[in-house]
Amino acid sequence: MPRLTRLFLCIILAIAPAIGPASAGSRLKDILSVEGVRDNQLLGYGLVVGLNGSGDSLRNSPFTRQSLEAMLERLGVNTREANLNTQNVAAVMVTGNLPPFSASGGRIDVSVSALGDAASLEGGVLLATPLLGADGEVYAVAQGSVAVGAFTAGGASGSSVTRNIPTSGRIPSGALIERELPFNLAGLQELRLSLRNPDFTTARRVAGAINAFIGADAALVTDPATVRLLRPASFSGDMAALLAEIELLEIEPDQAARIVINETTGVIVLGDNVRVSTVAIAQGNLTIQVREQPAVSQPNAFGAGQTAIVPQTDIGVAEDIADLAYLPGGVPLSDLVAGLNALGVSPRDMISILQALKAAGAMQAEIELM
Repeated sequence: MPRLTRLFLCIILAIAPAIGPASAGSRLKDILSVEGVRDNQLLGYGLVVGLNGSGDSLRNSPFTRQSLEAMLERLGVNTREANLNTQNVAAVMVTGNLPPFSASGGRIDVSVSALGDAASLEGGVLLATPLLGADGEVYAVAQGSVAVGAFTAGGASGSSVTRNIPTSGRIPSGALIERELPFNLAGLQELRLSLRNPDFTTARRVAGAINAFIGADAALVTDPATVRLLRPASFSGDMAALLAEIELLEIEPDQAARIVINETTGVIVLGDNVRVSTVAIAQGNLTIQVREQPAVSQPNAFGAGQTAIVPQTDIGVAEDIADLAYLPGGVPLSDLVAGLNALGVSPRDMISILQALKAAGAMQAEIELM
């Protein structure tokens, strides 16, 4: 081996312990939410026009007729006594989310959903629709062409085909923000950080990481879901700057021992902290098969009687012989999964085994059924 190559390998081996394994922690911004920094839901009622005969039938949708007449009256057209029979208009509900710190003049996406008996919103245009918040105030106005990722087609014989849902769509950047929600985050001296998955250990680790970074007791755990953050007097910036400093800190979140089971699909998810006491498991299948085979009963040539069909039943029972499988307790999750796989059972049988282990008190985990 050349001398230069040996020297390079020695340097790599010398610095390898210092490098260490890659960090598996989670950033605080990924496991926390800040009190007051959230979306606000908006809702509105409007009309979609320009449909190709796939809109509401005005006879079956009186609210569409009333909305259309009211809109035309505001534009100077009187249709109160007219016989409206258009099918190019549909009444819709418009929904959207107003992000935090949204500025007046910005735009947000909105969803449009048919309210009446419209067959499709494809090709329609939403007229100006005020979007209201929970307080009844208008925060945005939506308008624009509706994008529908679906279609429907039919023939004269009555056959039809539909792909996805043609009665709902979206308008990207279709709402213009008219009112802001005031929230002075920078001027706060104290706020609360909420854990998305409440846990005492995780909350304590969050507070410890913040205090170690700042060098003062700025974070205090109040409950498993909340960490109170105080802006230290020694910190030169405001609360927004403090959040920007600590949101990139990493910790290892703790999690409760939990098993999530979806019996419909057979999906099983085991948490890392799931432990099983030492047990022996035997699993076997019992199969009962019933066969019905009809037979013909034919009378003698010169005897009285009629030809009849007589059922014949054959019942068979088969039971697999299963040996006891030893499953050691207190092992890591990888060994536990390997032991369960060694039983050679299907996911549905695995669900039954996990429930039986829980009933026997041999599993230290919570089972959650979806």
